[in-house]
Order: sequence, then structure tokens, then C-alpha cells
Amino acid sequence: MLLQSQCALHPERQLESPTIRRITVNRFILPFITTSALIFGVLLPREEAAAQTAKDLIGTWTLVSVTLERDGKKSDLFGPNPQGQVTFDPNGRMSLMITRSDLPKFASNNRQAGTPEENKAIVQGSITYFGTYSVSETDKTVATHIEGGTFPNWIGTDQKRSFTISGEELKWTTPTTSLGSGTAVDVWKRAK
Repeated sequence: MLLQSQCALHPERQLESPTIRRITVNRFILPFITTSALIFGVLLPREEAAAQTAKDLIGTWTLVSVTLERDGKKSDLFGPNPQGQVTFDPNGRMSLMITRSDLPKFASNNRQAGTPEENKAIVQGSITYFGTYSVSETDKTVATHIEGGTFPNWIGTDQKRSFTISGEELKWTTPTTSLGSGTAVDVWKRAK
């Protein structure tokens, strides 16, 4: 009531009522907020898309899983709980080690005196290699030049893998595995 009587006494203040001011402010603020949300939420690249550089890859990563896809079937290449680590240093050097979690111990306690079954299980249940690496930010690939490792056929070759980094997760695809066929997808998490 007081507001109506004040407006009647002072017609120039009618536009100053809280309701009218709120409507006027909302008319100008809402389009600004909507435009800002579109620019920052849709038009600017998301963190996952931006995190594909050599700098983002640097560090140590622990293995989560390795899934082999061959002949339309998927399987855990190194068992359900593989263990592994890959390190990319800032100078372009890298090393990788993956093992099954259930590798047998050598009964003789001497790795040079392993039985044929023990040796087969170890070779089939692990892989290691080291060398240099480079990242193509355009292609979102990492190329590894392998200098040494437990699969001699890869030594001296360049292995190229597409990769993505999303938060603390690194995922890459190996188009030609050490098995001679199939594609492997490795999932890693950044080591703490």
C-alpha cells in the first residue's frame, strides 16, 4: 500500500518499484548469462579434448586393464588384474612393463633354471620395452621407438598408438599386438 501511495505522489518514481527493476535487470542479465554459458560450455574445448599433448603424457601411469579384441571377441590379455607401469619422462624417454598378477614362481628359485611350463607362462604373461617417444598432437598419437624389450621383434621399430587423456586416465590403442593379430586397448591411471 505504501508503495502505491508513494507512486501516486511521485509518478516519476513508478519505474523504481522493485518488481519493475527486477524485470528490467532480468531482461538484460539473462541473455548475458545464457550467452556466457554457451561460450564457455559449448564453444570452448573441454578439458578432455585439450589434454592430448606431450606435456599431459609426462609422468608415471599404473595399469588398470588391457583388453584384447580379436576375431570379434574381447578378453583380458594379461588376466583380470594385470600389473604394470609406464613412464614418459620430459626428455622423450619411456619405459613400460606389464605382467599378469598370477605369474608362477620358479620352483628352483632360479630364473635360468625354469621349467618349460614356467618359462612359457612368464613369456606369455608379461611384456616390457623401453625407448624414446614423440607425440603428434594433431593426430592424437604417441610414437614409441623401441630400443629394447622382451619381444625382440619390436626392437628397432616404431610403434604408433592413438591415445586420449581424460582427467587422470590415459587410454591408448595398440593396432598390432605382440600376438601377431588383434587390437589391444590399455587403460592407465596417473600414479600418485
